[in-house]
Amino acid sequence: LRTRGIRVSVIEPASTNTQFDANLLQPDATLNEYREARVAVAKRMTEMLAAGDQPAVVADAVLKAATATHPRVRYAAGAAASRLRLLRRFAPAGMVDTGIRKTLRLDALTESLPRRRGPGQVVGIAVDDRLG
Repeated sequence: LRTRGIRVSVIEPASTNTQFDANLLQPDATLNEYREARVAVAKRMTEMLAAGDQPAVVADAVLKAATATHPRVRYAAGAAASRLRLLRRFAPAGMVDTGIRKTLRLDALTESLPRRRGPGQVVGIAVDDRLG
């Protein structure tokens, strides 16, 4: 976009208390063997979204980016987003991942999930969406 004279700023919220995430918790397809974990994660995510920042926090970040003389590439929207951004920048990835797992209470959930481990089998794949 820059070659077309368009500059982009990314607004990075954490948990925001809106209806946008209402469908986030609904899977496209369900597998019964993951029901217990799915229900527990949905409960925790609902708690986090309810305690999240108000939409005005994100709107303020958008307004700040839109009216800045020299807009930054990224704007963290809210205290939690600022903390997460700082952690991702300076803490080892494993430490950040551990913190996220602890916040979402994922370790307790994995005990109930089926384990399929054997030679040459893939246990899990994670995609890191960070660019640097």
